[in-house]
Amino acid sequence: MSLPPITTIRQLDTHHLVPSKYADNGESVLTRIADDDAHLAAIFDLDHADNDRLQGENNLLAGIGIKELVSGVPYYRMVNAAFCHAAPTGARFNAPDRGAWYAGFRVEVSQAEVAFHKSVELAEVDWWQEVVTYDDYLADFGGDFHDIRSDTAFADCLMPDSYHGSQRLGAGLLAAGSAGVLYPSVRAATGDCIACFRPAMVGNVRKDATYQFTWDGSQTPVIKAL
Repeated sequence: MSLPPITTIRQLDTHHLVPSKYADNGESVLTRIADDDAHLAAIFDLDHADNDRLQGENNLLAGIGIKELVSGVPYYRMVNAAFCHAAPTGARFNAPDRGAWYAGFRVEVSQAEVAFHKSVELAEVDWWQEVVTYDDYLADFGGDFHDIRSDTAFADCLMPDSYHGSQRLGAGLLAAGSAGVLYPSVRAATGDCIACFRPAMVGNVRKDATYQFTWDGSQTPVIKAL
């Protein structure tokens, strides 16, 4: 496989949006179904047995080992979760067995990406009345990343309705030791994104604003900062 060229970057304040229900300090939804503390503890034990992040941190996942995950830094659980909780069909540059940290260089880019994927979920059930809040996690990146932003040879990696080419490239880059890939957003009109393959390279993570996405009969949500 021909690999993309490498670009050295120093990119601060990239934007990674996560549903607020997964916040580090958020109350677990499991508390709503527990009768008392003992019942809650038993429910947590059952939930933890099937928690991909906790399995990864105990070296029980095939796609990523404990030596690659991070600890002892702010929001390390959020970082590890991005790599351990891969979607069942994968994402643009990762397969189902290993996730990646995706971020937009501008918050509007990340909002467009999140809005598209949530709208796909709502379309599957034909339900357009939904309110979801997302927390914006800022992260800084520095180093060498493969870059397809101006390379037409990798146009198949930017298909709006297929991840076949991009996941194939992602697998090749991962095997080659790549830190990740820079690419133009597929869902926003303009703007760049990064898919980082290495947890240790997701730097200086901190929580920023929270945004509310509201679908009210339309496939395009209204987005506002809270």
